[in-house]
Amino acid sequence: MSTRGSFSVVILCAVWGVAVSSAIVARPLLPVDETRYLAVAWEMWQRGDFLVPYLNGEPYSHKPPFLFWIMQAGWAVFGVNDWWPRLVAPLFGLAALLLTRRLGRLLWPGLPTAGDVAALVTLGALYWTLFTTMTMFDMLHGCFAVAGMIGLVMAARGRLVGGFAVFGLAVGFGVLGKGPAILVHLLPAALAAPLWVRCLEGQSDGDTPGWGRWYAGLGAGVALGAVIGLAWALPAASSGGDAYRNAILWGQSAGRMVDSFAHGRPFWWFAAILPVMVLPWLIWPAAWRTARGAAAEMAKDGGARLAFIWFTLAFVAFSAISGKQPHYLVPEFPALALLLSRALVAAPQIDGHGFWRRVDHWIPAALVLALAAVLAAAFHFDLKPSWATSAGDARLWPLAGVVAITAAYWCRPGTTVVSRVWRISALSVVLIVAVHLTLRPLMAESHDFRAFSKELKVFEDQGFTFVTFGKYHGQFQFLGRLTRPFGIVDGPAELEAWLKDHPKAMIVALHRELPEGAAPSAQVRFRSRLIGAWPADRYPPRVKRLGGAD
Repeated sequence: MSTRGSFSVVILCAVWGVAVSSAIVARPLLPVDETRYLAVAWEMWQRGDFLVPYLNGEPYSHKPPFLFWIMQAGWAVFGVNDWWPRLVAPLFGLAALLLTRRLGRLLWPGLPTAGDVAALVTLGALYWTLFTTMTMFDMLHGCFAVAGMIGLVMAARGRLVGGFAVFGLAVGFGVLGKGPAILVHLLPAALAAPLWVRCLEGQSDGDTPGWGRWYAGLGAGVALGAVIGLAWALPAASSGGDAYRNAILWGQSAGRMVDSFAHGRPFWWFAAILPVMVLPWLIWPAAWRTARGAAAEMAKDGGARLAFIWFTLAFVAFSAISGKQPHYLVPEFPALALLLSRALVAAPQIDGHGFWRRVDHWIPAALVLALAAVLAAAFHFDLKPSWATSAGDARLWPLAGVVAITAAYWCRPGTTVVSRVWRISALSVVLIVAVHLTLRPLMAESHDFRAFSKELKVFEDQGFTFVTFGKYHGQFQFLGRLTRPFGIVDGPAELEAWLKDHPKAMIVALHRELPEGAAPSAQVRFRSRLIGAWPADRYPPRVKRLGGAD
């Protein structure tokens, strides 16, 4: 690796590290998703059963186990801790960045900076950077999607066996990471190979595989991925019971795609939010100028065609699926970054010194300053979400840091494509860091369950069991290191029946306002509501219902 290449990797890792470390320090584990995933990992650790994940004593079918396995591996080395599981998904995000850099270099060997720019564009997207700080399964798919594309390019360059082996491994670990949706990210580009393989930069007729061999290799790669996925799924289905088997073999894969039971949204939903997802690059004049100038050339470029097919067909597929969340498109963002990178690194060479404009420099800075100003104004006028008691509790000094760093950025625009892009990416990360630090008091007030969970652990050690109403997502299990599942009841009658078998119990209940009567033994705010824990004989609604006294 050249000195310049080493420097770009160091810059990439450093900027990523700043974003992730700020999130770990400033933000608690977010209920209910992050706390739920760590609860599953914690229960897997307690059980010593790495085949079937469990949540609150029941098989957990919503996600495959790979993320939980990596958490277990870290705990085996470092001991059970809070920081390692919060690093796992972000580390896959970092791997996705480094693989995007590698993919760019494979696609355009004559443009050695294309990979650097693509990785920095990915990291510079506010949407992507925010999600890379979270414990989310999509970063695993993002990593394996880029790895699968590298495998396809290797195969296209004549390394059929090695390329499709990499592709198959990416499919298999993608299935273990978040399920068969990895095929939605990878298969369209693989099947459409005749549209891009022969047009790759530097491609010779001798490198191009015959299409019979290509699709045979593709079938072998998919088969390898299926073997890896089924090596876990079949034993898990046998061990987890009928409901778990039906869920992992149908309900959480094809069933979710056909008729999602959650996050149902219209077909056009992704198209509506895409402009926000690609900030700040959407408003960067250089991006639009290169898109116009390089469109004809890129239409003939195999790498650009691959990236376009990758993004477009996956975008259409996920738009057609009933369930939609913003992070579902995380694995497609490197494709957009590759397209922009290809245009950017070629345009200055074509247009010479007249390519860059002053507006290219100050518009990203203006966006960052505008977003910081909007956030500061919201705090000043106490404009707040429903779950915040006072926006004035936020800390404004991180936003002042945004202004200072933006001013420094303004003074040095950079002289190359890489230097200009990395400065904009750094601005995006600075804004994300500032938001985390600014919101820290508000998040601690309404989303931090650590103290409450530790209080529950004290009661558990005293022999209490816990019961709650409706549904429990495991929010307190890992944070409190609880070892027994919660009982779940739907109403008073079920509660009384449950208490007959568990006389020494505490009722954990969510209320908009705490009920009149005995104060809870422990309590915590969650957004605009309060969660309290009462000994069963002191829970005010039950005392009142049974006609007792406080």
